[in-house]
Amino acid sequence: MATNEPFGIDPQDFERALREAGTELRELLGKAGGYLNRVDHADVGSLTSLFGQFFQSEQPRPPMPEGETMGETGSGVWAIFSIDDTGQASVEQVFPTELEALRAHRDNTDDRRRVRFLPYGVPASVLDES
Repeated sequence: MATNEPFGIDPQDFERALREAGTELRELLGKAGGYLNRVDHADVGSLTSLFGQFFQSEQPRPPMPEGETMGETGSGVWAIFSIDDTGQASVEQVFPTELEALRAHRDNTDDRRRVRFLPYGVPASVLDES
């Protein structure tokens, strides 16, 4: 008895439990299949909402802004500039990409030195603090 039942469970008990569980599972699937066969097109919405509680759809993405910005189209430069005591901006360096400008600016400790996108045709005076 100790060799067959170390936990007090007989191997035939396992077989019987699995057989009964299989039978109950088949009955449950049969009932679900019968229900799905009876569902007409009017009930599809309620069935979809039922399944929607268990399976969440992909999260909606926020809408893209209207049109591209100047930084996205690339018609300008990235400028590193500094602001003097009077609020006037002076451009120190320009870069074709944001990444290059930020890499050049990464060790900055001066609060008056900044990086901004400057579209072509726009004067640097727009960077002035007013």
